Amino acid sequence: MCRVIDIFFVVFHTSVVFFNLFGWIWKKTRRANLYLLLLTGASWGGLGLFYGLGYCPLTDWHFRILEKMGVSNLPVSYIKYLADRITGMSFNQDIVDSLTLYLYLVALVISLVINYIDWRKRAVRNER
Repeated sequence: MCRVIDIFFVVFHTSVVFFNLFGWIWKKTRRANLYLLLLTGASWGGLGLFYGLGYCPLTDWHFRILEKMGVSNLPVSYIKYLADRITGMSFNQDIVDSLTLYLYLVALVISLVINYIDWRKRAVRNER
């Protein structure tokens, strides 16, 4: 059963990461993308005050399953774990963390700008 849960987390969590990065592209998913980006930031910063900066409950739950499966020496971040798992290489934690943060911030800014533009267009349309 742990193996099934592991696969679920790899698929689900990776989908969340990709949606955070690219969900702003499609008009119908832009608002959901912004909400998920804000939720991710709240988790990393807000929950991070209690559990450590960058805390993600999905990573925590997934890593608990992996530990039950006997996996040890897990990295701090899910992105490093995923990159290492997919490639079989061991990436530098600091570089992965920096890249993760920068890409998150880029996606957040793009999502904020595009959602604002969409909101303004709706407001102008409603004024007519």
